[in-house]
Parts: sequence; C-alpha cells; structure tokens
Amino acid sequence: MKMKKIIFGLTVLMAAHIFSAHASETSSTGWLTRPLSLADALNTAITQNSAILKAKNDLEAAHGLVVQTRAVALPQLTGSGQYKAADPKSVEQFGAFDQPKQNWNAGVQLSQSIYMGGRMVAAIRAADATKQQALAVYRTSVADALLQVRLAYYDVLLAQQQVSVREASVKLLDQERADQQHRFDAGTVPHFNVLRAEVSVANERPTLIAARNALRIAKNNLVNDMGYDLPREIWEDIPLNLTDTLATAPWQINLPDAIQQALTQRTELTSLKKNVDLKKLNIVNAKSGYKPSVDLFAGYGWRNAQFTPPIELDHDIRGWNAGAQLNWNFFDGLLTHGKVLQAKALYEKSKTELTDGSRQIELGVRTAYSEFVQARETLESQGKVQEMAEESLREAKARTDAGTGTQLDVLNAETALTQARTTQIQAQHDYVSARAKLERAIGADLAPVK
Repeated sequence: MKMKKIIFGLTVLMAAHIFSAHASETSSTGWLTRPLSLADALNTAITQNSAILKAKNDLEAAHGLVVQTRAVALPQLTGSGQYKAADPKSVEQFGAFDQPKQNWNAGVQLSQSIYMGGRMVAAIRAADATKQQALAVYRTSVADALLQVRLAYYDVLLAQQQVSVREASVKLLDQERADQQHRFDAGTVPHFNVLRAEVSVANERPTLIAARNALRIAKNNLVNDMGYDLPREIWEDIPLNLTDTLATAPWQINLPDAIQQALTQRTELTSLKKNVDLKKLNIVNAKSGYKPSVDLFAGYGWRNAQFTPPIELDHDIRGWNAGAQLNWNFFDGLLTHGKVLQAKALYEKSKTELTDGSRQIELGVRTAYSEFVQARETLESQGKVQEMAEESLREAKARTDAGTGTQLDVLNAETALTQARTTQIQAQHDYVSARAKLERAIGADLAPVK
C-alpha cells in the first residue's frame, strides 16, 4: 500500500510536466479512434480533467499562502530614498548658515523579529500544516475525479452491452416473425401468429432505440470527464474504441478492515486533522497580542549635508545605524481578548468537524460495503441463468417444431433470454462499480498503473 501511495504521488507530480504534451491532442480527432483502455482514460483525466486542473491551481495558491505564512519569521530588507526641492522663501535661515533648497536622502535597513509572543513558531508550524492540508485536498479531488472517470468508463461498457443485447433480441424476434410468415404462407399457422410476432418486434425496437441513446450519452459523459473537447463535426455517435471489459475478478475485504483502512488513509480526514492543528495555532497567534515583540535592525544611510559647508547636493553624509525595538501593547480595548475567544471557539468547532467527518466516512464505508455485497451476491446468482435461458429457448423451438409447443412458448423464452442477458451485464456493471466506490471509500489508490 505504501508503494501505491508513492506511485500515486509521483503520478500527480508528473501530471504537470506532461500536461502540455497531452493538451495538443485536444485539437485533433486522433484520440477518438485509438484504442482506449481504462488506464489510458484515467491517465488522460489526470492531465486534462477540469476538476483536477482546478485542484492543481488551488494547490499552487496554497503554496503561495505557505510562503506568506512563513514570511513573519524571515528577515526583512528594505530600501528607501527621497528627493525634495523647496521654495527659497519657505526655507528658514539659521544665522550664517543657509539651509539647502534641495534635499535628498537614501538608506537601506535590515530588520529581524526575534520575539513576537509565539507568533513566529506558530507561523512556521502553520505553514507546514497548510502545505499538508492543501496536498490532502488536492489528492481528494484527484481521487474523486478518477472515480468519476472510472464509473463513466463502466457506463459506456454497460451501454454497449445493452445495445448488443437489444439488437440480438430484435434479431431473434424478427427471425421468429419471418418463420411465422413462412408457416402462414404454407398454411400451417393462422395469420394471428404473424401479427403477434410483428407486434413483438415492434415493441422491442423502442428499447433498442433507448439503448443506443443511452450509449451516446454515456460516451459524451466519459469524454467530458476525461477533459476532451469534442470536435464540432461530430454530432451524434462518438467513435470511442474501449478495450477493457466489465471484468468481475473476485475481491474480498471484511468490513472492520475496510473501516480501519478508511480512517487511516482517507485524505479528507488528513485535511480535517490539519485544520484542527491550524485552529490550535491560531489560538497561539491570538494570545501573542498579550505579549511584547522585539525586533533588531541595522542599516546604512546617505543624505546631503544640512549645516556642514559647503552645502551642496553632492556633499553627502553617510553612516551606519543599528539598534533594537520593543513594542508592548498593555491595553488594546479587549481586542486581543476577543481574538482569543474567537480562536478557541473555532478550534472546538474544528474538533467537532473532525469527529463528524470520521463518523461520516465510516458511514460511507458501511454503505459502500453493503452495496458491494449486494452486487457480489447478485452477480453470483446469475451464474447459470443465461445458459439456462438459451437452453429454454432451444427446447421451446424444438417443441414448437414438433407440434407440442406454441408460438407463445417461443416468444416467452426469447423474452426470458433477453432479460437474463440484460440482468447479467447489469450485474457485472454493478459489481465493478460497487467495487470502485468501495475502494474510494476506504482510501485505496485509484490512480492508473502504467
């Protein structure tokens, strides 16, 4: 699991470097026809999905906040300069000394805070907590987006299978219609059999049309989640070539282990824990208002002479300066007291949010686990159903040909076979989807493995 985390981290960090290479593909249609595996879809989403890109921007913004937070503990170097010309009538004279009508000064100063009532230590710790919180939020966004792409990929596979099943059903019913037409032409069955077969075909066609429309929508959703812009010349069907299948490999995990893994690995909890740390540091920062602050400074300055002849602009006086400064606000109108009260209340709130977040994550795991168990049991129950439905249709046709069965038996068997096929592929889709959701719920790595 640690190795998966490392792979995930490297994948995320490398995404920014390969983004420019993938971005050029959005202007072409080559990606529409090339084989697209699930791993390819996930890798593409990492570089192009809008939610991930926005999360990356938020991560970069958080890095800027970290730099700002640490600034309070670093030395400050400032430079200043001024030039001023005055009306001769406004310049006061001192005996034989004529003050200059033009003045200038310049200087540079280095200052360093050495004590701020705990604010500097709190700022350093807050910067680290902010960085870890931002990374956790980013990983959460990436995991959510990858889950969405995974589910969209499965939806396309399901829709493709449903279209195939409905096409097969229409074909079976049309063959039955043709068979009944031949029998009617031969005078062995009434025209009612032909009409009933034609009605069955007509009733099945809208289901096929709906399945094809669901496939178009599923493809659009997958392309959108991957972060592609569809070419304007493509109006309806997107020619995606998916290479993966609804693989239902056995997967076992017990509920206690799932909950423990979620409470250990979910990045949402990491974010909430870091938020608690930040709120606690805010109390230290607020209490610093009760304490003094001490700064050291040193600098060097230049200015034109005021009283030392010759009084010229190019006659300057220069030198260094150094010292210390102490500030202590003995009473600020209870401003600091109010900040401390606010910081303490927000700290207690953050702890409540952490407790509630843990509870909600556990609930999410229990729900996802229950849905996974249901999907697994449903899939297992469908093991031999399709084979039995196919055998039932074969026997119904044989009995009808032998004169011991009816057309209704064949139509019922064909309907049962279509239902069995539909239920089978739906069960496969529900199983892989439920597994993906449970993996996300326990914080498992959903990043693609190249």
